[in-house]
Amino acid sequence: MKPKKKFLKPKKETLEIEGDISYAESNRAWSVIRFKDRLVREFPQLKKRRNKFGYKLLMHRNYADLLKEIKKIKSDEEVIPLLLWMCKRED
Repeated sequence: MKPKKKFLKPKKETLEIEGDISYAESNRAWSVIRFKDRLVREFPQLKKRRNKFGYKLLMHRNYADLLKEIKKIKSDEEVIPLLLWMCKRED
């Protein structure tokens, strides 16, 4: 049985940040998301370089499944997830 993950919690109110996704030549994949300083300040644990951090990504293909997940998360009241939108830059 896997141990329960301890999710990080932000310190402040709602935060809106835009950033970039980079192509990593060494991995030949779109795998690098650089967090802006404003986001890192919300999660001071991320500044400890010796710690290891992971992530959990859920991608629902329709709103009905997303709403079910939101109800489940809301009943747990453990942490509010980050919302991430993927978009193509036009610049």
